[in-house]
Amino acid sequence: MLTVSELYIYPIKSLGGIALNSARLTDRGFEHDRRWMLVDDNNQFITQREVTAMALLKPQLTEQGLLIRNSQVAGEELLVPFEPTVPGTTMVDVWSNRCRAQQVSEDADAWFSKQLGISCKLMYMPHTTNRFVDGRYAHNKEITSFSDGFPLLMIGQASLDDLNNRLTTPLPMNRFRPNVVFTGGTAFLEDTMKQFEINGITFFCVKPCARCVMTTIDQQSGAKAKEPLTTLSTYRKKNNKILFGQNVLFKGRGEITVGNTITIQEKGTVELIPD
Repeated sequence: MLTVSELYIYPIKSLGGIALNSARLTDRGFEHDRRWMLVDDNNQFITQREVTAMALLKPQLTEQGLLIRNSQVAGEELLVPFEPTVPGTTMVDVWSNRCRAQQVSEDADAWFSKQLGISCKLMYMPHTTNRFVDGRYAHNKEITSFSDGFPLLMIGQASLDDLNNRLTTPLPMNRFRPNVVFTGGTAFLEDTMKQFEINGITFFCVKPCARCVMTTIDQQSGAKAKEPLTTLSTYRKKNNKILFGQNVLFKGRGEITVGNTITIQEKGTVELIPD
């Protein structure tokens, strides 16, 4: 039996994640997931790939908004309201996409610039912004938030166990930033789960996730190393991309909860379309 074992959101792109017992699906993924993003002075998105210290900033959901703490500096915290205070929108860049976003506040910009040692701004994706997923993989013109490209990422615990059995030092799941983790089945079963159901909601694995240097960053210290990419490249490399986890689309609304059963409805290899 396949069972949802962990659920995560990452409210501010590339900052720490939040573990949830239940997650509500919106039109663009889990509620609050990557609705905020840091950009530089040219409105280009910023991630741990360039600024590893972003891993040290940890969010927490409160009734008033997101409480962000610097895990390495006692007392350094910021409350980000769910609704920005700065009117108007501006164009921001996320990979090859341009979309409209709203500046949260000058106070937020100053706080993040201080914590990271760079000039940056915190932006929010309003409900009026529709950022479409790659049309080659879309089923029905789905949209996403400030994620790299798709609303959800899923990984089987057996896949991480398989990797850790090959590593000298096992790594935690947070290196791979999934939204959904499941137990049961064999390693890399998610590569064959073309369609499945959780709590009456239909999901589709549509694209293997190509992994980057972010997986080599320790999410507690911000330190970089060579693993897991060195090991993954020996058995999970295809078309010059290292694949681990599946990008997921969905049809329907509702909540999924840790402990929910996953029912596979259609099997078949989920392939990466060559660029």
